[in-house]
Order: sequence, then structure tokens, then C-alpha cells
Amino acid sequence: MTTMKVNKNNLHESSQSSYKNKLGGAHTTIIGGRAGKKLVKLVTQHPEVKKVIPTVISVKGIAGGSLTGKVLRADARGNLRLLLSEGRSFQEIRLVTTVGTAEEGDRIMDELNEILKTAL
Repeated sequence: MTTMKVNKNNLHESSQSSYKNKLGGAHTTIIGGRAGKKLVKLVTQHPEVKKVIPTVISVKGIAGGSLTGKVLRADARGNLRLLLSEGRSFQEIRLVTTVGTAEEGDRIMDELNEILKTAL
């Protein structure tokens, strides 16, 4: 299991720079305001997440609800998807990882889902 290092003196500074360096793609808006950005920042702190690419924000039929996040299954190369949902809006965020197989991607998915459970 991979563990994330926590350096209390530079945590805010390093997480900001890590988040900015790993954020990519044409859409940089993340739903959920500060809470949504906080979840994405938590995900970017994982050492095996290389890039975070937000996609288009979509609308579903059910109104109301709080912010939720879940990491979905890995593809053949171990890359993941983070599904953020708030009220009627949802957004899929692609997570490019440094691993090369679906099995390793599933391991990272489990680790990230545990992190998200504690954050929500």
C-alpha cells in the first residue's frame, strides 16, 4: 500500500503547487466550489496520480443533494475516473496515473476511495 507523506510546515504550499501542476485539460472548472476543489486536491496528493483532467459539467434529472465523490474503475492502462456530483450537476474528472495495468489501477482506486470517504 502506498502511503502519502505529510510535511506539516509546507503542506498548504506543496499541495497548491502540486494541484496546479497536475491540473490540465480544456475545462478547469470543478463543481462543488471550495469543497469540490478540496476533494480534487486530496486526490492530487497521491504519489501515483500524475495528471487531473476535468471534463464537461453535465446535468442529471434529480434535484438537490450534497457534494459526493467516487473514484470509478480503472481502464486497461490503470487510469481512473473521479465522479463528482452536487445537486443536479455532475462532472467526471480523468485521473492519469503512473501505473501501467488495470490491477494496479484498482489498487489506487481503493486507496483514493478510502481517502474520499474520510474527507466526506
